[in-house]
This record gives sequence, C-alpha cells and structure tokens, in this order.
Amino acid sequence: MRAIRILENGGPEVLSLAEMPEPVPNAGQIVVDVAAAGVNFVDTYQRIGLYPIAVPYTAGLEGAGAVTAVGDGVTDVAVGDRVAWCGGQGSYAESCALDAGGAVPVPDGISLDTAAAAMLQGLTAHYLVVDTFPLEPGHRCLIHAGAGGTGLLLIQMAKRLGAEVFTTVGTPAKGELATGAGADHVILYNEVDFAEAIVAIAGPRPLDVVYDGVGAAVFDASLGLLRRRGTMATFGNASGPVPPIAPLRLSQEGSLFLTRPTLWDHVAERADLLARSGDLFDWISEGMDVRIGLELPLAEAAEAHRRLEGRATTGKILLRPSPPPPAAVSKPPRSTGGRAPDQAAGPGDVVSTPVASRHGRGLVPQRPIVRIVLLLAVAGMASGIAGAVFTGGETAARDPVATRTAPSEAPPTAAPTVSESAAPEPEAA
Repeated sequence: MRAIRILENGGPEVLSLAEMPEPVPNAGQIVVDVAAAGVNFVDTYQRIGLYPIAVPYTAGLEGAGAVTAVGDGVTDVAVGDRVAWCGGQGSYAESCALDAGGAVPVPDGISLDTAAAAMLQGLTAHYLVVDTFPLEPGHRCLIHAGAGGTGLLLIQMAKRLGAEVFTTVGTPAKGELATGAGADHVILYNEVDFAEAIVAIAGPRPLDVVYDGVGAAVFDASLGLLRRRGTMATFGNASGPVPPIAPLRLSQEGSLFLTRPTLWDHVAERADLLARSGDLFDWISEGMDVRIGLELPLAEAAEAHRRLEGRATTGKILLRPSPPPPAAVSKPPRSTGGRAPDQAAGPGDVVSTPVASRHGRGLVPQRPIVRIVLLLAVAGMASGIAGAVFTGGETAARDPVATRTAPSEAPPTAAPTVSESAAPEPEAA
C-alpha cells in the first residue's frame, strides 16, 4: 500500500511516498479504500510542527471511500458502505484505518469526491454560522478568504440564512467565484484596505460578526469593524496565528466577544457529528456548491501543499490515491453540488425549497442577487476602493476607477488521536 509519510518536520519536501503494510482494523475500527483525500491547512500546520504530532506519521485527516474491513465491535458500518471522515489520521494513503465512530455515511447521489471535499470545511462552516454566531436575516458578516474551500461554503450558508455578506479575496478571478457563491460585497484586499472599503460601503463598525480563517494579517483591522457586542470568530492561521490579546482591549473596542473555536469540540459526540454531516449533505443535495479546484495524484502531495500555502488555489484540493477512470483525467475545476455530472447545478440555480436543519434551524431559499452599488467618494478614497469591490450584477469592464461588478448566484466520536494543540483548522485560501 502506498502512503505519504512525514519523517521529520519541515517544508513540503518532507512529504514522501512510501510503501506501507496494508492496515488491519483494531477493535472499533474500519479500513477504507480511499477514493479521495482532502488537503487542508491543518495538514501543513502538522507538517511544520505548529500543531505537534509525533513523527514519523502518515499525513492527512480527511477523505472518503468504501469500507473493506471492520474490526470487532463495529455494528453500524459494513463492508461495502460508502463513508467519509475528517478525523482519520493517515488519509493520504491508498487505504486507511480509522475509528468507526468518526465515519459518516455518504448518501446516494453524492459522489465520494464531493464528500471528501466537503467534510472538514463544510462542518466547520456549519458550526460557525449555526452555533458560534447563529446568523439570521439582517445580520452583516465578514468572511475572510472567500474563495477558499471554507470561504465559499460559508458564503453560501450565510446567504441561505439571510445575512448580508462581505468577503475578502486576493484576485479578480477569486472575486468572481465569491460573488458567484452569493456574496454581496467582494473586496480585493491586494488593491485596497479592506476595512476602509467596508466602511465606505456600510459606515463605521457595521458588522455583527467576522468569520476569520486567515489570522494575524487581518485580526486587528477586523476588530475595528465590529459593532458593540459584536463577535470575532477566529478559526484559522493561514497568515500566522493571532498574537495574544489583552481582555481589556475587547472592552475598549465595544464589549466585543472573541472566540477561537475548533471543529472537534462541535463533533465530539457521535450524535453531533451525524446531525451536522446530515445537514451538510442535505444542503449539498439541495444545490449548495462544493468546488473542487484541483485534483492531484497521491505522489504529488508536496505540490498540493505548495499550492495551498502559496494561495494559488480556489475551493478544495483533493489527492487521488489511485488513478482515476479515463473520463476523470485532466478535469478542470469542478462545482457540481455533489451531483453526478448530468445533474450538475448550474450558476444561478435557485433553491426553491427551504431545507430543515437537524439543529433546528431552517434555511431560507437562496435567490440570485442582482444589484449594483455605486460607491460615492468617502474621504477621498472613491477611485481606489470602487475599483476593487464586487457587488451583485453583471461583470463590469476592467476600469481601475469604476465599481467592479460580477455575476451573482446562487468526525469522530471523540477528538482525533493527536494532541489537543493539533486540532485541525479549515482551509483559508
């Protein structure tokens, strides 16, 4: 069996392809033939030692595939079942042994690729908008890294729950993706100061919540955008971890709430994992888009890490342990909402049936937003900001001083067997 091993901490070059014994399930475990493994920022944090894990080890936490063996005591999973997971250490491999309690069934009609791409990032987005700060109609939220895997799912969930969405991205192409996911205001942070742009659109301190997977680079400016008693949810370290902050500052900024949640505290119980994954798969079946931005062979895991850390990706990166069928070779980025290709949800699809949530929160229908916002001159910033903000509507010609517009459209039963400090983070691209 081939697997990606890490013998020492370091850069992407420490990821090496190795032959390993076929896994055998212990009591309470299953063995899965991995159809696809998800690549996440947590994998890079473990690789460099930011989240300590004993070496040597097999990389990867997320994947989907078919069960080939079950251990003693496993009663609710059988050989042949299609399952997905996001807490199975050793997922960058052709076969993986993991706790049966950390695997969830993949419903008929949802591909294994989509399940592998959606688990960690989708469950993260779910707990953020349902539990950390439950979004409701009228709320204004900022989602950093809106073209990443987590960001695109967060945008769609936030819009379905009725929120007004601001998001930041690095390039116009990524801006098109974020706007296509439903974001109301997409800001190119490489061209303008994102905080100044948001104030120009909505006034001082307009936000109820910031969902931040980027970390240090955006933390301070994001705090300054929150209303009194607003919430800062920092859940990732893509630009480096946030430095320590004095509690008194939160008081001075308006009695703010600051939280640093992790996925595992929201899926520690089997019932919670099944409920959240059930919601996630329901929403995908109803049309929520899961973008697979890049697929690479298992042997190219190092390249996958380079592209992720270089912010050269959108959506999800998948590693394919076995060669795909001929029809799947050299595919462009895919966004099928979990359906088979002939059932793909196209841009602008309207979800006309609200989806009930197993956590007691229904989703409102997602409808296309067609709106053009003309930014007026604010403190002399009009020309700079207007050229780097997307709003709903048709794509505008590339004019550095005109408002740019773009099309609008619509785990485990317990924490994984890694140290608490190694709790995974979602991808932020």
